[in-house]
Amino acid sequence: MDTVSEKENPILTGNIWKQLLLFAFPIMIGSFFQQLYNTIDSLIVGNFVGADALAAVGGSSALIVNFIVNFFMGLSSGAGVIISQYYGAGDRKRVNDAVHTAYAFALCGGVVLTVVGVGLSANILALMDTPEDIFDASASYLRIYFFSLIFMFVFNMGSGILRALGNSKTPLYFLIVCSIINIVLDVIFVLGLGLGVSGVAFATLLAQVVSAILMTHHLMFKTKECRLNLRQVRFDTGILKSQLRIGIPGGLQSTMYSVSNMIVQTAVNGYGTMVVAGWTSDGKIETIFWLLESALGISITTFVGQNYGAGKKDRIVKGTRICLVMYFIMSIALSGLFIAFRYPLIGIFTDNSEAIEVGASMLLWISPFYVFFAFVEVLSGTLRGMGDVVIPTVMTLISICVVRILWVTFVVPHFPGLFYLYILYPITWGTGAIAFIIYYLYRKKKLGL
Repeated sequence: MDTVSEKENPILTGNIWKQLLLFAFPIMIGSFFQQLYNTIDSLIVGNFVGADALAAVGGSSALIVNFIVNFFMGLSSGAGVIISQYYGAGDRKRVNDAVHTAYAFALCGGVVLTVVGVGLSANILALMDTPEDIFDASASYLRIYFFSLIFMFVFNMGSGILRALGNSKTPLYFLIVCSIINIVLDVIFVLGLGLGVSGVAFATLLAQVVSAILMTHHLMFKTKECRLNLRQVRFDTGILKSQLRIGIPGGLQSTMYSVSNMIVQTAVNGYGTMVVAGWTSDGKIETIFWLLESALGISITTFVGQNYGAGKKDRIVKGTRICLVMYFIMSIALSGLFIAFRYPLIGIFTDNSEAIEVGASMLLWISPFYVFFAFVEVLSGTLRGMGDVVIPTVMTLISICVVRILWVTFVVPHFPGLFYLYILYPITWGTGAIAFIIYYLYRKKKLGL
């Protein structure tokens, strides 16, 4: 069996907080640039086309895109965990088999979900009670966007493979290049050619094509830990089962997040286009936080996966504790900035006073409670890295997703007003935090950590 020396892998031996930070930082920056794909779309259409175009790009259509993308990303998370565990254990043969299985999965998943997305986009928009004045624009944006899914999945799966091997820098470089391409094409298609909402969708599609080409080339010729060979891209049944065992709960969890948010969005849509625009603008600002917390989640999952594979239990506990502290510091700092500058931040996306007021109110009432989600993200990442996904998924579905759906269904109709939509987020985050703390302590004791 080909093995990897621990000396070649600082995740197994290096300073824990430094390794978490060095690994997470490129992911944070890279995620920021990846999010620019949609944020720049919103900025350009919001300022140069109008608030209705902003609502079309960032309202129901954005949630539908997130629903499908998050489902695949959750499903594919199993590949990253399995690869990181094999790599931590030093088994290059199994790493190679897992990489080619993961790539095959990305290609097949991209094709299937593109067909599903293009075919059902209009029906889902109708089910979400999308306002009539933005329905056609939203449908046009979605149909074009969905053709980028196969390229998006290839790139994201490739990024997950590299991160599982301890390389979080290369995906960052590719994201920066493709984000610049996306911005330039946005300007050309919208301001130069006047294509409106369709223009930003075409820009995203072309940028995603470039990202997939760059990632595939790197995996084929630049990755020393494991070289991608397109002739070897096929499913290894045993590895695929292991990846799906971890990935299916992750996909279900991501799907339920999206479903619950789509139900919330449906309630928001009932307040009209300007409220949707304000809600969308807040979402773009809060994306900064979610990108950072997601980077920490990916970082701790990879860290735990490799150390679990190497049998280093003490580093798992220390890494989890340090990651929680990092999360607390980040969430407190960002929530303070969001509250202090909430009006000018929302004003970046729209000049409509009603939309600005809605977005600013959301930042005021929601951002102070980001710290609750630390326990959900970090502890679930630790458990996922060890291959424990079923119970954490059930806890997330009940404490966050189901509670959110029940709140919108039974509470909001009796207490009209946006405030009762705002507070459902702190309530569900707090419920999830309590559940994860209890379960993590139980698993820690049972595993002798």
